Amino acid sequence: MYNQISASLNEFIDNKLSLDAGQKKTLRKKQKLTLSDSLKKGHWTSNLCLIASNLAKINPQDVASALIPILESQSEIAKVELAGPGFINIFLTREAFLAQLDNAHDDPSYFLNSSDTSKEKIQIEFVSANPTGPLHVGHGRGAAYGDAIGRILERLGHEVSREYYVNDAGRQIDILACSIFLRKFECFDGDQFPDSAYKGSYILDIADAIEINIGITQAEKESLIKDLPDENEEIIDALIKRIKINYSDTWSTIRDFGLDFVIRSIREDLTKFKVVFDNWFFESSLGELSDKKSEISKALAKVQKDHAYEKNGAIWLESSKFGDDKDRVIIREDGRGTYLSADLAYHRNKLDRGFDTIINVWGADHHGYIKRIEATIEAMGYSKKQMQVQLVQFANLFEDGSKVKMSTRSGNFYTLKKLIDDIGPDASRFYYLSKQADQHLDFDIGIARSNSKDNLYYYIQYAHARISSVEKKFLELGKTLPEKFNDAKFENCDELLQIALNAQFIVKSSGESLQPHLIVYYLKDIAQNFHQFYNNVNILNADEEHKNNIMRTLIIVKSVIASSLDLLGIEPLESM
Repeated sequence: MYNQISASLNEFIDNKLSLDAGQKKTLRKKQKLTLSDSLKKGHWTSNLCLIASNLAKINPQDVASALIPILESQSEIAKVELAGPGFINIFLTREAFLAQLDNAHDDPSYFLNSSDTSKEKIQIEFVSANPTGPLHVGHGRGAAYGDAIGRILERLGHEVSREYYVNDAGRQIDILACSIFLRKFECFDGDQFPDSAYKGSYILDIADAIEINIGITQAEKESLIKDLPDENEEIIDALIKRIKINYSDTWSTIRDFGLDFVIRSIREDLTKFKVVFDNWFFESSLGELSDKKSEISKALAKVQKDHAYEKNGAIWLESSKFGDDKDRVIIREDGRGTYLSADLAYHRNKLDRGFDTIINVWGADHHGYIKRIEATIEAMGYSKKQMQVQLVQFANLFEDGSKVKMSTRSGNFYTLKKLIDDIGPDASRFYYLSKQADQHLDFDIGIARSNSKDNLYYYIQYAHARISSVEKKFLELGKTLPEKFNDAKFENCDELLQIALNAQFIVKSSGESLQPHLIVYYLKDIAQNFHQFYNNVNILNADEEHKNNIMRTLIIVKSVIASSLDLLGIEPLESM
């Protein structure tokens, strides 16, 4: 019916309204056909009369008087009413109402297929945490969010590629290698270990796992740590320099082993979290500036040709020409590239792979970086509209009333693996996705563990499990689960069915806005309505003529809950 009504509305716009081509185009864009939020307002609602009256400067009643007879001439429509300032409420016949529910259940994309949104090749780059230690719970929110929008976009028919960008070429990796070296050869006693190094227990695990056939004498250790600077960051830089000069082979071995160890642990944690990437892109693959054939050299040469200049020995990108608040250095005075030069080359690489849209999922602290990357994209001759940036606030985890710390450098942090082991990947993902991603999220793992109404994850899963239990009992009575509605005039299920029918539209809205929390809100709504229905209707003892439609309703609601959870990467539970 949705397609039929939509076609009738478009035909009315084309043939019955005295509007010019531009006005008709505007009307098609702004008019919406949506499910009514209450069956008292009909099954479908359209704002066409309101929008048309504003464009044509006529009374919406006059538009409705012409439109309503056309709609009511369709056998599936019982009546159409004008409501409010120009909305029309469309009431279907009972047969048509139930038929569209059967159709939507049989085809999870029944309404989505009617969307005029073009299908795109989309890349989502997310998580991309520095490979300097295990993922902590702060990273989990970006992981859950990026994976969820990938699933939703795929449901909408887009081709999606998920990518993790590995920052394996920066100073942080040198700090990682230095930290492992210092632990491996016990260069410092206890509390003397540098504050600017990584202190987590995982550093000891890596150091213990490395097999190195050389030793360092006490005199060499003392020489290595002698006369260090006073400032923390200067201390670690001095240690890195000394180790690279005096123990170059050992340094390379430790660096490569440590990086591989951390990346493997990140992969394992993400796999447990049900996040699998199509591609792991290493920053080091962009090459060095000294190599004129490298990707980073080619990208910088492209912008230097028309949109860069030299000042004080450095090369500056004219990023202010493209909306940035000031120009940015891309090559330092000593010839080394800045962090922006690598990002410039990486985004060129992504866009050259033929994606229609690239989505970057960044931490909220990267907000000021958006204009810079947009500027580099424009400077390279691409459109900044090809890139979307979705900001994700870190989640604040609470346990026993205290906020859990998340500092990788200090080593005092709650890992994503620990959270998964504690409450499971599904409950973790659910709570990460329970609020709009760019808003702060306080996550109480005590509530997440509980089996109560306060635990929204449990409340929603309980709805699915309850229906599974009813189905099992129904089958034990020797019945067969119904595949269609019958003609019984039993309307107690209708409000619940109307909510179930909205699932595909919620998915569409969630995908277009890149907001998976809308699905969580929807699941809360349908679970709440189901539980009320369950408490008010004696399902298995209902009249035989009504039981078919009650069970058919539960089958549809269960399917909707399961498919919605699946889009969040969560497995529906059959029992609890």
